[in-house]
Amino acid sequence: MDVPLWLTLLAVGFLGVKLIRPPWWLVAVLLLGGYLLADSVLAPALATVVK
Repeated sequence: MDVPLWLTLLAVGFLGVKLIRPPWWLVAVLLLGGYLLADSVLAPALATVVK
């Protein structure tokens, strides 16, 4: 099943805020950082780690 990256980030962010209650800036930094890493030259290396 192929899930769009934006939908995954939205779901993870929503669940993280509801369950853990971190500061809003930390959520923004993690989501933006993950999105930028997914589109970087490190993406193939991260894909092998995740799979």
